[in-house]
Amino acid sequence: MEKELTKVELQLMNVLWDKEAAFVNDILEALPDPKPAYNTVSTFMRILVNKGFVDYKAMGKSHQYFPLVSREAYMDYFLSGVKNTFFSGSFQSMFSFFAKKENLSKKQMEELIALLNENKR
Repeated sequence: MEKELTKVELQLMNVLWDKEAAFVNDILEALPDPKPAYNTVSTFMRILVNKGFVDYKAMGKSHQYFPLVSREAYMDYFLSGVKNTFFSGSFQSMFSFFAKKENLSKKQMEELIALLNENKR
């Protein structure tokens, strides 16, 4: 995966990830108001197909779109980019930054420590 999603593309992908497959009308229905035009969503879906994030099944004159890239795979790609760009590839620096920025409670810290201990390698 070499391409990042724009804000609009990510919004459409979130709908597809939640629904697993959808027609343009289904996607439109799931978007918040003010809703974009049908043709706008259709154009963005073609862009996502060209980028390799989405494919479709032709059903008569309609297309049912489905994701080719999972939400987890994209999050991994995106967060790896953030880690490498802003934290010199250091997970510890990134984790420390967010822990300080979020002003975590003692309980939240304990839960994170427990999670880290569960996933020790």
